[in-house]
Amino acid sequence: MTDALKRLSDEGVAIWLDDLSRKRITSGNLAELMDQQHVVGVTTNPTIFQKAISEGDGYDTQLTDLAARKVTVEEAIRMITTADVRDAADIMRPVFDATDGRDGRVSIEVDPRLAHDTRATVAEAKQLAWLVDRPNTLIKIPATEAGIPAIAETIGLGISVNVTLIFSLERYRKVMDAFLTGLEKAKERGLDLSKIHSVASFFVSRVDTEIDKRIDALGTDEAKALRGKAAIANARLAYQAYEEVFSTDRWGALEREGANKQRPLWASTGVKDKAYKATMYVDELVAPNTVNTMPEATLFATEEQGDIRGNTVSGTYEQARADLDAVEALGISYDEVVQLLEDEGVDKFEASWNDLLKSTEAELQRLAPSEG
Repeated sequence: MTDALKRLSDEGVAIWLDDLSRKRITSGNLAELMDQQHVVGVTTNPTIFQKAISEGDGYDTQLTDLAARKVTVEEAIRMITTADVRDAADIMRPVFDATDGRDGRVSIEVDPRLAHDTRATVAEAKQLAWLVDRPNTLIKIPATEAGIPAIAETIGLGISVNVTLIFSLERYRKVMDAFLTGLEKAKERGLDLSKIHSVASFFVSRVDTEIDKRIDALGTDEAKALRGKAAIANARLAYQAYEEVFSTDRWGALEREGANKQRPLWASTGVKDKAYKATMYVDELVAPNTVNTMPEATLFATEEQGDIRGNTVSGTYEQARADLDAVEALGISYDEVVQLLEDEGVDKFEASWNDLLKSTEAELQRLAPSEG
């Protein structure tokens, strides 16, 4: 078998796993994926934790203790999720040390119900960083309008951040600006910039899902020719924006102080349409200094059938712009689509969080000690 994952890693794409559960940690599976599949990071979100906690009995011992202490369901969730992230961070620590903090990172997200509250998001980011208490944690903050200043403030406190739910090129530029602003604040506070890391999670497959749906509704041959092109074009133009911002004088001044570039992270890279090759959002987004966080199915698909043929992003910007312009010419509004996807993304994570609250509450009640 050709080692496509190693080739991907050699091209400068850090392979992160978009999943976590206690079973992965305790069974040795996460360590095995690091050893065998070149996994060098982990991302989580409310949906991932909701699935992990509601399936199997891996959390029963901790839940029994939490039930005995009569903690609130929200405290229980924080204790459970931060424990998983802490343990995963410890497993990842050798990678963190070997890469000087660049990889070996585990992400945990602020409560999605705070997505439109700047001050609460910053407070939650500080609390999560304190609770997990590992240098290789990334606190996930959504790139909503309220999230942008929260990102700048959190980075300014020296807390490393994974900015999530980025769909639009305009919002991505605001994210990078917030990152630079945060570094400038951190410098003013006398913090060591070399210790601050960040990734910007640019979502991929959901863009095609929404635009393809609108293309199919039009039904013309001209429209159908653009199926499956918008998401990759969008991500490639995001990389162009990244190259521009991180070649400015403003960035240069921070880099001389030891700052690290905020890497683009390709998120939502599992294909949603079975008509597409399972590795499409991996093969077509190979570029230096990026991260691709993959669901397990995409990770193994890449290992088996990935077509890693060098940098597939640089030099594609003209065609990428033409593809997005062609979609717009069909009457499909880019701005409308990306705003819808952001709103849906926040709503989905909030719904998962509410499901997590309900299922955890049920488990606490089931495991509560009997009175008397």
